[in-house]
Amino acid sequence: MKRSRSKASGTTDREFVFEFKAGKNTCVLRVPLQLPVQLNIRDLHGRLMLLHKIPCYIEDELQAALSAFMEEQSGLDFDREAELGLQRLACGTVDVNQLTSAWAASYAQTSLEHARPEEPSWDEDFADVYHELIHSPASDTLLNLEHSYFVSVSELISERDVELSKLQERQAAEMDKVMHELGNTLSDHDVNAVASQHFDAQQVLENRWANELKQVTAIQKQEYQDWVIKLHQDLQKSNNSSKINEEIKVQPGRLAEAADGGCRPFEEQPLLEESFTIHLGAQLKTMHNLRLVRADVLDFCKHRRHSSSGAKLRRLQTALSLYSSSLCGLVLLVDNRVNSYSGIKRDFATVAKECTDFHFLSLEQQLEEVQQAVLYARAQRCSKQKQPAENQKNGGDDKSKAAERNPSNILPGEFYISRHSNLSEVHVVFHLCVDDNLRSGSITARDPAIMGLRNILKVCCTHDVTTVTVPLLLVHDMSEEMTIPWCLKRAELVFKCVKGFMMEMASWDGGISRTVQFLVPKSISEEMFYQLSNMLPQIFRVSSTLTLTSKH
Repeated sequence: MKRSRSKASGTTDREFVFEFKAGKNTCVLRVPLQLPVQLNIRDLHGRLMLLHKIPCYIEDELQAALSAFMEEQSGLDFDREAELGLQRLACGTVDVNQLTSAWAASYAQTSLEHARPEEPSWDEDFADVYHELIHSPASDTLLNLEHSYFVSVSELISERDVELSKLQERQAAEMDKVMHELGNTLSDHDVNAVASQHFDAQQVLENRWANELKQVTAIQKQEYQDWVIKLHQDLQKSNNSSKINEEIKVQPGRLAEAADGGCRPFEEQPLLEESFTIHLGAQLKTMHNLRLVRADVLDFCKHRRHSSSGAKLRRLQTALSLYSSSLCGLVLLVDNRVNSYSGIKRDFATVAKECTDFHFLSLEQQLEEVQQAVLYARAQRCSKQKQPAENQKNGGDDKSKAAERNPSNILPGEFYISRHSNLSEVHVVFHLCVDDNLRSGSITARDPAIMGLRNILKVCCTHDVTTVTVPLLLVHDMSEEMTIPWCLKRAELVFKCVKGFMMEMASWDGGISRTVQFLVPKSISEEMFYQLSNMLPQIFRVSSTLTLTSKH
């Protein structure tokens, strides 16, 4: 069937002749070929070598002769078809108008100057409008409006937690009664039935609250975007812009009073922080800022429901730099599953849901896109990189086997990125996959987590992330095996590796000043913190130091 189809499409048979010497003998290879050849030239060359048992030292010569033959014969066929086309055109057997119309359509489809202009994107238009308003007197109004939405969502989440807690208490009491009657009037089957009913009731309640929160955030996002667009249009059309500016200046006070009225102000806890200034580079030195901070990783994401002036200024700074070349990033250490159901991922997802994201997709939607990208990348990698049979017999790589068993999982050292506009001090979150080996003290500079940090810093350089927060000990929580020698050894390794990566930045971004924050858990003692702060200037050769005990 393939042969008859190729014949019908205008293929011709040609004989390929190739002479070569094998010792003192002269051999001639004659092969009939159909032009144009449907196979790849390299595949055809390999088949000829295998079928005719041609010596390996003739391989390059045969490939060159075959390529030259194909090019020459194809050119002759194209010239012959062109001559026949011109003859048909001269004889009048071809409609000239139809031919010119086809040529014009093909040219318009393949030429850039005839391409349609790109349609304006809603996201890009809204980003431009928001960027203009946040740098105007309306910025305070925007922040207060966002805070009022945050308060309403927080109250809804509090109601959900209270209702879930009451349900769990009631179910616990019912289960206690059932367990007391077990063996008397009730059997194991009855206990399992009650447990199943409790699980179903809890699932129904959680789904109801999840749908309600989803609906509320969708309404808030639509109302907020409509309000921002309308305000921008009013400012553009109004002749008396000073009057609108006065209304904008008065409105934040009312919103703030409505949001914080009758509530006790939030008391911020003091956190330890030390700042350093360094100069790195061989010839052209670049100044960078380093910070050592003792805090919880989610403190950079949480909003304060009754925020003080300091928290409001940080939120304003985050909003001002949302669409700029000075983004803030955070490294979050996660496991190999792309979801938000356990551990630090669940806590981060809870924080992200407390405030509506008015600019980007929700965290769940972003994770769904990441999951699809991981599956596609894994399929492409498996198709392009085939392991030899020897490696498979010897066991191969354990990580590759794990990826084959679970293609939706990522490997240690790999990371995915989520974008946010609803976090306190962060725009970009790098979800770095790590394993349990980090809890041992034997990792090296070639560990996947260290190489993942290098790749994250490279992404920061290429995508305008000028501030990045890195877990210094590569853990978010301390455990018993993490002694003082363990902490000092791990901190020295990370300090030296990050210093080397920062020196590479000059070749990545041309030498732009950046801020790197080294984060240590809250459970670290003050003595341990100051030991780490003394180690940092020794490794980086700090030029100046500023010691702070700041309120975060």
